Amino acid sequence: MTGRYVEVRVSGLPAPLAGGELLGFLDDSVLGAWEADGRIHLYWPEAVFHPRILEQLQAALDRLGGGRAEVEHVSEPDWIALWAESVRPVRIGRRFLVRQSWTSAPVGPGEIELVIDPRRAFGTGHHPTTQLLVETLEERIRGGERLLDVGTGSGLLAMAALRLGARSAMGIDADADAIACAREYAAENGFGPELVLRVARLEELPAAAFDVVAANLDRETLIRHAARLRAFLAPRGLLLVSGVLSEDRADLAAAFSAAGGTIRGWREREEWAAAEIGFD
Repeated sequence: MTGRYVEVRVSGLPAPLAGGELLGFLDDSVLGAWEADGRIHLYWPEAVFHPRILEQLQAALDRLGGGRAEVEHVSEPDWIALWAESVRPVRIGRRFLVRQSWTSAPVGPGEIELVIDPRRAFGTGHHPTTQLLVETLEERIRGGERLLDVGTGSGLLAMAALRLGARSAMGIDADADAIACAREYAAENGFGPELVLRVARLEELPAAAFDVVAANLDRETLIRHAARLRAFLAPRGLLLVSGVLSEDRADLAAAFSAAGGTIRGWREREEWAAAEIGFD
């Protein structure tokens, strides 16, 4: 059945790489991705999908170590429903419960609940890179901080920081669909002017000084923007990054060392890594 979207199913990856890692090698025409049963499902509007995208995808798979791609035309309800079925409530760190609006889960004493439905934005809380950064925020947010969330996706990290006591948070993303979704999530969870969500790339953001910058991005983007990320930190500010495999730790450390940073600690889960970086 020919629909409004093209679904590409990727299988045979040599490591548990996430949709976000693969997306880092693709252009902005891809709407998003989800993972289930060892396969990554990628989606494009049918009107923009063309053979060059498959060539670009195969080049990315070759760089990541291999994989197979199958193409199918689908309607929006088909893939939205499949995506929705793939997620369930998840607990993160010591305090967070992230659930979907159609599910329920008991909220324990002191737990913080966020309601996020799976749409065309990353950040449902199920991926290790998101979890690692939420756990770091639990330890590092003391109250009153100003936070910048780069590549905010669903806005989960920004919302988590505010619930932990941050004074304000700004989330930016180049994907207009992601920001539209994040604004809906923010409203549904009761956030107000303390949370600003903008369609923007890091290089388009006006100069500002944040106490904490969180960036859950891909390896290439983090390395390329190491110095630029530092520029948005206030004195003694803290940079939290994730989105890289554990095997890339040395490359990431070298890039941020060249920008004047020091790795203060690593967290790892399921072959993924997150780092705390200071610039003293």
